[in-house]
Amino acid sequence: MDQLALVLILLLGAVLTVPLGERFGLPAPVLMTLAGIGMALLPFVPNVEIPPDYILPLVLPPLLYAAVQRTSWRQFTANIRPILLLAVALVFVTTAAVAAVANSFVPGLPIAAAVALGALVAPPDPVAATAVAGSLGLPRRLVSILEGEGLFNDVTAIVLYHVAITAAVSGSFSWPSAVGLLVLSAVVAVVVGLVLGWLTNKLMGLLGDATLQTGLTLLVPFVSYVLAEELHGSGVLAVLVTALYLAENAVDADDVLGRITGQTFWQIVDTLVTGIAFGLIGLELHNVFGIASGRQWEMFGWGAAIVAVVVGVRLLWLLPATWLAKRLHKLRDVDEEIPTTWRETVVMWWSGMRGVASVALALAIPLKTEDGSPFPARDEIIFIAFCVIMATLIAQGLTLPWLVRRLGVRADADKERELERTLALRAAKAAKRRLKEIEEVEELPEDVTERLQRGAFDIGARISPDLVDDERRERYAKRVDRWKAVQRIQREMMSAARHEVLAARSEPGADPEVVDRVLHHLDIRSLR
Repeated sequence: MDQLALVLILLLGAVLTVPLGERFGLPAPVLMTLAGIGMALLPFVPNVEIPPDYILPLVLPPLLYAAVQRTSWRQFTANIRPILLLAVALVFVTTAAVAAVANSFVPGLPIAAAVALGALVAPPDPVAATAVAGSLGLPRRLVSILEGEGLFNDVTAIVLYHVAITAAVSGSFSWPSAVGLLVLSAVVAVVVGLVLGWLTNKLMGLLGDATLQTGLTLLVPFVSYVLAEELHGSGVLAVLVTALYLAENAVDADDVLGRITGQTFWQIVDTLVTGIAFGLIGLELHNVFGIASGRQWEMFGWGAAIVAVVVGVRLLWLLPATWLAKRLHKLRDVDEEIPTTWRETVVMWWSGMRGVASVALALAIPLKTEDGSPFPARDEIIFIAFCVIMATLIAQGLTLPWLVRRLGVRADADKERELERTLALRAAKAAKRRLKEIEEVEELPEDVTERLQRGAFDIGARISPDLVDDERRERYAKRVDRWKAVQRIQREMMSAARHEVLAARSEPGADPEVVDRVLHHLDIRSLR
């Protein structure tokens, strides 16, 4: 089996694990990791030969860009305090704790290399956390915090990692230069992200075509990441800023086709890239077990100790941090989303799975230092990192659904329905206002006006039937039944039209391009 066949199998697995995960109530990333482990045990499956330097720039930009589509700038600013407590403070605390423990008992591990180990295992994986949390029906506030933590903790951890690696490779370390690097990295990333976001927004308006716009969005996260890295900024932060800017500055609210096309495309990208990334984690066991070579039990002991530190520090940090966030929340009465019960705090603690970023950073550790000597304890760092990744991703990922059910943590369905009802009412009122404005300048027949008013009413009633009383709801239900019958017949008519046009493709003298153009018009009309 060659590398191309391996990638194709991973892509197939990425598609198949989604319905399997839904059927068995397990997260798809965890299933892909298990599938990768199973493949790694097969003798005919080759070792993965992807250069470590390519993993982060190829995997993280599309995954982060897709994740940002599910959040907003308002949500980020409202939750800035919980995010800073988790994404920045917790990463620093975890890095320091891991570095102290690893430096004390791993032979030949200097403090700079220990800090690099701490930085690469500190950030919970944003993809794993959001994929797991999103499939369990957790309260939206918990999902928002996990998404915010996942999106911003990589920034802190990766910059810390680079500072530590530079110190380990050069043999020197300077606090002023490290702080300066952190500040410079953040400033450059924000500038690159904003400028590229603004340019992309302008280009989206000029392109117009939904296909070209979607193609542009595929390139943007990679360009943002690489450009920021070339300018010594944080590529991860640049992608986040670009994606947030584009999410908040949509070109055209009426571009229905472009929006549907873009959402569908990015759901596909997210599924495939996530599958490949977590499949590679499992496949790397080939190399990791080769590293141990005779020292398995000793290195497993080190790995277990670091796993305990990583998991324990997260719990010990979350308990006081959540209490502090609640106190500040009450004092300031701000609109932020925080865990409201100890059960939610426990779920949030157990959601701290490590994944793609940790793997990429571990594999990207240099082989040699500046003086040509081997990087200190590189094999030990990689082995310990994979112990943390496997323990958190597999153990926590498989048991989190059970824990959520056991603690009874569920989304606030009543609150979500109320918000849905409010938005439905606003949508219906907006439609009626616009109809009234048109009636003031245009002479409309009475039957047309009556039909349009019913249509405005239907906009809200279709979204939230609770908007109307029982009598009107009954009349609306009968109208919906009639409309469904009409839609069913229209679908069958359009289906017959499409079949006829497709049959023309095989007829003598038929131009496939013309056939596809006519079929495209029929598809657009069917969509509408």
